[in-house]
Amino acid sequence: MNLIATRIRQIALLLFATLLSGMAFLQMFFRIDGYVSASYTAMLLIVMALFLVFWGVLLVKQPYASQAILPCIMLLTAIGTVLIARIDRQNNTHVAMKQMVWVCIALILSIIFVIILNDYRILRRFSYVSMVIGLVLLLSPMIPGFGKEIGGARIWVGFGSHTVQPGEFAKLFLAFFFAAYLFNHRDRLAVGGNKVLGFHLPRLRDTGPIALVWAVSMGVLVVQHDLGTSLMFFAMFVSMLYVATGRRGWLAVGGIAFVVGCLVAVKLFAHVQYRVDAWLHPFDNAIYNRFPGGSAQIVSGLFGLAAGGTIGTGLGQGHPSLTPLANSDFIYASIGEELGLTGLLAVLVLYLIIITSGMITAMKIKDGFGKLLASGLVFTMAFQVFTVVGGITLVIPLTGLTLPYMAAGGSSLVANYLLAALLIVISHAANKPESLPVSDTFQYEALAALRERELQERARTASVDNNIEKDSIVSVPTVNPLVNRGDSDE
Repeated sequence: MNLIATRIRQIALLLFATLLSGMAFLQMFFRIDGYVSASYTAMLLIVMALFLVFWGVLLVKQPYASQAILPCIMLLTAIGTVLIARIDRQNNTHVAMKQMVWVCIALILSIIFVIILNDYRILRRFSYVSMVIGLVLLLSPMIPGFGKEIGGARIWVGFGSHTVQPGEFAKLFLAFFFAAYLFNHRDRLAVGGNKVLGFHLPRLRDTGPIALVWAVSMGVLVVQHDLGTSLMFFAMFVSMLYVATGRRGWLAVGGIAFVVGCLVAVKLFAHVQYRVDAWLHPFDNAIYNRFPGGSAQIVSGLFGLAAGGTIGTGLGQGHPSLTPLANSDFIYASIGEELGLTGLLAVLVLYLIIITSGMITAMKIKDGFGKLLASGLVFTMAFQVFTVVGGITLVIPLTGLTLPYMAAGGSSLVANYLLAALLIVISHAANKPESLPVSDTFQYEALAALRERELQERARTASVDNNIEKDSIVSVPTVNPLVNRGDSDE
């Protein structure tokens, strides 16, 4: 009976999200055009059908998965697509239709991903393969003739008139590698060194991984002029390192490296200095009119937020297209203009539900690899939301990242849907009752763990017996320095 009530509640959430999404589209189109075109109606029905299919697949393949994530993703996608369609009406473009095509592709790939991936732990086997794939994707825009530079950042690869941002997919593969690496080396990395200002700093010989990731992040910043991606990868690794070891010293080292990197970037790279100037002095006339690197875009977004007020101008009644990149980088400002502060807070609540569900999953799951992977993925999403919202509201400088599920762009949309699908799969493992049998695919892992425990018990027993034998030899009147040296080395 409880299971039936749970299923009813789950489908009710999805249908409620579907109803709200449909009402938003109808209100916007009827206010502007007076009707909804047949092409948009067909695409909306296809997207809604795919969401229901995704829910049905989760019900069969991952019955204990968290069902709060999918409705929130639907609402975020719907709000973003409605605003993109609204901006299309002002700019005479067709980005919203392409966005819905990408939503369909993202849902189809997520459905296939959930069907194929019966157990997420299989990803641990391919840790170094994931590292290689992630680095290749991250650096692929630097290939001559293959990569494209847009807006001063070289983070795209081109296929004819189409572009893809491979860094969005690289974050998934690098998250797989980070989780596997930190899980395998967590004991060594957890050993603390000297205590400074209340923090046990890590030993110098253990700081190699964080130094390497910091160097790669700085390399992305230097070569590709992409501040947001470099910060995101470094922050993701430091957060997963803290979860793996529980040592606040790693946070201190990561924070110091982050500050040093930022100071170096501001002094050496003009594009970073431009963003800092626009953040500190957005209304300065010289900085406002500077090209490139002026603050006109930020100021326009701020005026849009101010025009929205508390409840917004209403869907279809604002002028969000006045802000450059209003349907991608500044989609949050567009939402604030037409839905007001109330709509902005509702969007943040939806993100908070997804992030909270991911953190609960990370805390509940007993598998160390799953705990690291879930926490790393959800922190990546939280960091991305914070940097985008903080940049638009002048809390921090702009980083160039896009708002997950809402901003126009196929690469970000597909990558974040796959991220959510993986979180849902991990949540199934976290919520699954312990009485259920272990999957046959991973029975060997349980046997390996038992074998390792047996070897540790044997080693402990041998050590105890050896100590007893040493203690029994009491007739030796002198101390052999060589023996003492050997004992101390052990």
